[in-house]
Formats: sequence, structure tokens, C-alpha cells
Amino acid sequence: MGNAYIVGAVRTPGGKKDGKLKNWHPSDLGALVLDELVERTGAKGEMIDDVIFGCVSQSGAQAGNVARNAVLSSKLPESVPGTSVDRQCGSSQQAIHFAAQAVMSETQDIVIAGGVEVMSQVPIGSNIIDSFKEGHGQPFNGKGMTARYPGVQFSQFAGAEMMAERWKFSREDLDSFAYASHQKAIAATESGYFEREIVLVEGDLPSGEKEMVSVDEGIRFDASLESLSGLKTLSENGVLTAGSSSQICDGAAAIMIVNDAGLEKLGIKPRAKIVSLALAGDDPVIMLTGPIPASKTVLGKANLSIDDIDIYEVNEAFAPVPLAWAHELKANKEKLNVNGGAMALGHPLGGTGAKLMTTLLHELERREGKYGLQAICEGGGTANAMIIERLN
Repeated sequence: MGNAYIVGAVRTPGGKKDGKLKNWHPSDLGALVLDELVERTGAKGEMIDDVIFGCVSQSGAQAGNVARNAVLSSKLPESVPGTSVDRQCGSSQQAIHFAAQAVMSETQDIVIAGGVEVMSQVPIGSNIIDSFKEGHGQPFNGKGMTARYPGVQFSQFAGAEMMAERWKFSREDLDSFAYASHQKAIAATESGYFEREIVLVEGDLPSGEKEMVSVDEGIRFDASLESLSGLKTLSENGVLTAGSSSQICDGAAAIMIVNDAGLEKLGIKPRAKIVSLALAGDDPVIMLTGPIPASKTVLGKANLSIDDIDIYEVNEAFAPVPLAWAHELKANKEKLNVNGGAMALGHPLGGTGAKLMTTLLHELERREGKYGLQAICEGGGTANAMIIERLN
């Protein structure tokens, strides 16, 4: 089997709900990162074998194969195909997996993987809600599924509370982790760590004026532990709040993945090698624990231990997810989400996997580390995990 390399990665800043990026059409926002990625790598458009984009709420402006629509909205030629992937919150990490598998098999040489979600326009769950309205049925009430899980209401919010209870995380534990996420994101932003990975985006101000956006809008630069501790819990007698949950976000990211033949075509050096890939299916009721078995599998495939990994990106869907992951993997929390996570930077659903991988790559390069690990929990109790090795 051949190799899979990352030669370029770029993301937009994260736009907060109804923020400066709210008016961007998803295909145009996707096109923005496609064009930037191609320009940065020096690739010719006709070299691209495929574009694979993650997108969760494939409804409204995000329906009709948003990956292909992003291609048609970009400077890429019509000859470049595109396909959209839904593995829930891990959709664009799955896009990276598919791209890696394509170039490893040598059926394709140069593939762009990424994702986009403009949640201000297409809210989370809108494709499901629209189905209810139109009488097209419900996704979770098939006879087999209801027989297997009688009386269960599948909910990521309930699952996160279950995780907090199982691992005995207190409200204070979660608030402290959320506060640390903002503090790390502030430090990274003020130190310019995100500048190389972010493409500037023209945003809309409430006044109607335009402004170039270069900073993730979700970061609370005035955040305090006291303010987070004062937030109302999402459920009665629960421990989770909006502060210890990921933020609604508008954003896109794209990564170019190639094999050895692709490197020769492009005439450039690889920035990282994809070492191993893994998936996991876990309890769909608690739903969010999948990164734990997925990470154990991906480490085993790479013949590495958690101590060999320099930094980890574990999506902060809810604070208990990375905290439980770190506990079960016996991971060093100082290496976890070192520049903050989705509680501060936002979680653009189908775009998050590529967004995190972009940050992971750039941070590995900045630190001159060797290995990075990424894992994402997903609806339905699945998870993706990946290890990359920095080469330059």
C-alpha cells in the first residue's frame, strides 16, 4: 500500500452564531478554502482528482452535494468532481480518511478533503426537523432500532451528562476546563499561532459595513471562571452549561492529501505523513465515548503509545468528552487541545475534522514535534481517530 501525505491545510476563522460570516453561502465559503489551498500548494486545478467535503446538515443551502457546489463556486475547472460525507461531527475527518485511502490505494494521486458548515443559515438538525415537517419520517424509529433500544431518546446532551456522571466530573471540573480552553485560545491568538492556517474572510458588520475577519469570533477574551460558573445548566440537576459545550459556528477548512506520485506531479515536499487511521463504534446512547476505543486502535495500528504523541486534538463537543478521553488513555493534559478547542473556537460540525487537523499540523510544525493524534466523537456512537507524523 502506498503513502498518504499532507501538503497543505487551511481554514477560515470560526464565525459565531449570527456573526460576521452568517451571510456566506456554504458553497462560497467552501470555495474560498479550496482556492486558497490550491494557491498555497501551487497545484493546477486539473491535477485534483476529487474533492471530498464533510457536511452534517445537508439541507437548504447545504443540500444538493455541497462539495461539488463548492468546486463549481471556486476557480477549479469543471472537470474536478466532488462528493459530500456525513459521519456527523467527524464528517470532514472522515473526508480525510477517504482521501488518504484513495491515494494509498493509488486509484487517485491528489485529493482535497475538507468540510463546511454555515450553522447561522442551516441550523443543527435542520435536515431532520424538515423531514418531520414534510412527513418524510424519523431517522431513529425503524423497527429494528426501536426493538434494540426500546424507549431510548438519542441525545448528545443526555450523553454528555451521562459521561460526566460516569467519570464523576463535577460542575467545577467542567467549568475549569472550559475556562482553560478560552485561555489557551486567547494565548494562541495573541501570539499569532493561528495566522498561518487562517485565510482572511470578508465579513458583515451589523452596520452593513464589511470587515476582513482574521480571528475566531467565539473566543471570549473577557472570560472568567466566575462568569462561566454563573451560567445556567442545560438541564435541571445537570452539570453542563453553554460554556462547557461547543459553540455554534460558521466555518470551512480544506486539506490536500497526496501520494508519492502526487508529490512528483506537484514538485513539492510533504509536510506530514498519515501514519494510521481508525474508526470505532460504541454505545449510541451515551454516544460520545467513541474517541476512547478509536484512539486505542489507532495507537495500536501505529505501534505507538500515548506517550509517543506530542500533541492531541480531541474535539470539545462537551467538556466531559476530552476529559474522559484523557483519563482513559492516561494522556498528559498539557498536550491536549493546546490552543483551545470547540468551547472557545467553535464547532462547525461537518467542517470541524479538517479544521482541527489544520491546527494540529501547524502546531506540530511550530513546536517541531513528531506525532499528532486527532479524535472526534460522533452522533450514533461512532468516532474517527488519526495519527500524523510531521516531516518538515
